[in-house]
Amino acid sequence: MNAAVLTVSDGVHTGTREDTSGDLLDELLRAEGYDVVRRVVPDERDAVASAIIELAGKSLLILTTGGTGFAPRDVTPEATRDVLDREAPGIAEAMRAASREHTPLWMVSRGVAGTRGATLIVNFPGNPPAIEQAGAGIAEAIPHALALLAGRRPH
Repeated sequence: MNAAVLTVSDGVHTGTREDTSGDLLDELLRAEGYDVVRRVVPDERDAVASAIIELAGKSLLILTTGGTGFAPRDVTPEATRDVLDREAPGIAEAMRAASREHTPLWMVSRGVAGTRGATLIVNFPGNPPAIEQAGAGIAEAIPHALALLAGRRPH
């Protein structure tokens, strides 16, 4: 199965910061048997949207990391919505709910999830501990969602 990790970060893009969140998502996906491609783009709406469009043509699952907060350049949710066919609000809600027991700041995560064609796209925060917490909240639903997108009816 093909998956993609899209890191949205000015610092990672310019090489002034390590991509620890992208590395973590890559590791988690590979542990589940995915072949993973990686991409890094700056915090620019058009760059994020273009990368999602390109990756959706090659991947069943795209996990973005970064750009989901309130900072002026945090535009990942907007860029993602620009290219979605359908939103999957329950996935984003479950991620925030899973984070709630770990931090009082869970409510400032603006990540979204949805589909483009047969690809599932999920916005993760850029903080590695938050990635693990949010990911735990949706891990069981991802295979089911991918099966449905592929036209299979899982039991």
